[in-house]
Amino acid sequence: MYPGNHRICTRCVMDDTAADISFDEDGVCNYCTEFLERLDQYVIPDPVERQRKLDDLVTKVKENGRGKPYDCIIGVSGGVDSSYTLIKAKQLGLRPLAVHMDSGWNAEVAANNIANLVRGLDVELYTHVIEWPEIRGLMESMFAADVRDVEVLYDNALAGVVYSQAAKYKLHYILAGSNMATEGMRMPGEWTWHKLDGRNITGISKKFGGPKIRTFPLIGTLKYAKHILLDKAHWIAFLDYIDYRKDDAIAELQRDYGYKPYAYKHYESVFTRFWQGYMLPRKFGYDKRKPHLSTLVMTGQMTRDEAIQKMGEIAYPSQRDLDADKAYFLKKMGWSEEKFEAYLSRPEVRHDAYPSEWAFFERLLGLYRKLGLKIGRVRG
Repeated sequence: MYPGNHRICTRCVMDDTAADISFDEDGVCNYCTEFLERLDQYVIPDPVERQRKLDDLVTKVKENGRGKPYDCIIGVSGGVDSSYTLIKAKQLGLRPLAVHMDSGWNAEVAANNIANLVRGLDVELYTHVIEWPEIRGLMESMFAADVRDVEVLYDNALAGVVYSQAAKYKLHYILAGSNMATEGMRMPGEWTWHKLDGRNITGISKKFGGPKIRTFPLIGTLKYAKHILLDKAHWIAFLDYIDYRKDDAIAELQRDYGYKPYAYKHYESVFTRFWQGYMLPRKFGYDKRKPHLSTLVMTGQMTRDEAIQKMGEIAYPSQRDLDADKAYFLKKMGWSEEKFEAYLSRPEVRHDAYPSEWAFFERLLGLYRKLGLKIGRVRG
């Protein structure tokens, strides 16, 4: 049974926990309606035209990489989307550098997935390691601030790493696993925060006695603008160029590379799965499975009844797995049960209650659009 006493869309599984949701006379929500409109903009249904676009992209990537050790950057997490992006890039004759950001929370299965892939594909891997005391201190600051998007740390760091590696090798193309087929439905604005708000990260850290930034690959608006305008880096949602079906991708990964899948999207990180699967719903009432599962429903990769059934279950394979992650989180962070419960019971404080460069980014984004530049989507 679908959880809670909420009004749910009759076509997907979004509900009124999203503050800006609206329903038409048939009970269909604005989220899935907007998604279908965006799907038409980003994904080319005609296979011939889609292949032509893909061939054109591959040609540009190869030309940019001529005479260089690599021709593109691919950030890998051990998840399905980034793993399949790496496979398809190699099949198309590209020479990617696989880039991984190690925050100290990698699930063992994620590390194995990455190792099997880079070995099987004969791809070089660059791993940026954030020192544990530093990332732990930044997390403690975020928790003390009671903001909704602690994961902004990891999304910011990943963007910082891939853009810096692209600049290092003078590569113009970052092929990302972001895609419309499995994550195209927008995340409600109040569930997340601007991923490139470096000032927010440093401001919160300073206010709550966090560490100085040393190994954390921070990226903010000006650094991002430099990568886009001067380095000419393009963040490409690569899987939108192919007929991407998640189940087919998993089957190929398992068959050829011994891949181990996860219960839900982004669960290759122990913290991400505990945060999204337990802490975020408990503290803020936000369940990111709703837009993720709704996307699969709208692209025909899952039925609505199947999505509703999953929403009625805990976001873990079993209660035992959830309990194990909780124990791991408490031990790794050095938290007591009392501190954990006190954190969950405190009310939310908005990100913009602290220093932020969100307004500056929005002004710059308007300028980019006037110049006709396309802005890549950093995951949320």
